[in-house]
Amino acid sequence: MPVASNFNAFRIHSDDAGYRAGVESMRADDLSPGEVLIKTAYSSINYKDALAGTGKGKILRRFPLNGGIDVAGHVVESSDPGFKEGDAVLCTGCGLSETRDGGYAEYARLKSEWTIPLPQGLSLRESMILGTAGFTAALALYRMRDNRQAPQLGPIAVTGATGGVGMLAVDIFSRAGFEVHAISGKPERTDFLKTLGARAVLDRRELDLGHHALESARFGGVVDNAGGGLLAQLLACTVPYGNVASIGLAADSRLDTTVMPFIIRGVSLLGIASAGTARDIREAIWQHLASDWKPAHLDTICTREATLDTLPEMFDAMLAGQSFGRTLVRVAAAS
Repeated sequence: MPVASNFNAFRIHSDDAGYRAGVESMRADDLSPGEVLIKTAYSSINYKDALAGTGKGKILRRFPLNGGIDVAGHVVESSDPGFKEGDAVLCTGCGLSETRDGGYAEYARLKSEWTIPLPQGLSLRESMILGTAGFTAALALYRMRDNRQAPQLGPIAVTGATGGVGMLAVDIFSRAGFEVHAISGKPERTDFLKTLGARAVLDRRELDLGHHALESARFGGVVDNAGGGLLAQLLACTVPYGNVASIGLAADSRLDTTVMPFIIRGVSLLGIASAGTARDIREAIWQHLASDWKPAHLDTICTREATLDTLPEMFDAMLAGQSFGRTLVRVAAAS
């Protein structure tokens, strides 16, 4: 498969001329080093991508770099015998659009240690509707189950349920046999969340969880995208030996709580950091996402498609709180 001498990339700069990003032409020789060169089919837009692409968050650690923390496509060249031309592969996190060129380009060069063969049962398009958001939600389930989370403990509360990670968490946990109670500040999305598998939808603005160190135990576990006060309240409402997975900080990065849920009820607070997940766990999670944990409503959760040219307007909409669901980035003309 011949490699184009020049190709388009959404490249981010920060230098004496200021912070800027846009589509420009580059060569494969100018990509970050790695053993596997792929022709990109799809990427996705995460909140982190919007911060990086606009300069409103300090995401990149070196410049210039191509944006996009997710990428999926076909191998065109590989110095690692574990990958051959034509193989379908994906990569999420692992330094993409932080320390090395990311997925917003017609070609991407990847480190073979972080390149995951596309599992049977998943298309390249589906893998990027999932992307980092779906992988993170599934990582929460993986860690919670590893710590003996079971449906018998009670319902799983999912905060930020109308966000990309939240929607996928509702679907994934439902598929895995858990009763899901979605917590959202958008009551108009109640019916939508129920179609994804939520048994109940709780209005965050009307939710009274109390403010004591321990409250009545009502949730078997929690997948939290909010942080701050809501996370503290949910810890106090989790059943004995339930798990609370901390994924995000949409409300607040601070956590003011007590040790009471931990030493009285044995509640576990699990930190979910997807970017540096060990390879064996990555492979196991993607196998689950292609089979027993595969969301049943990926096409519903994917509400927008973008191209490299339309990335800036998508970033602005996301940072303004106007996006809903997952945004797929179609990089190749045809997958």
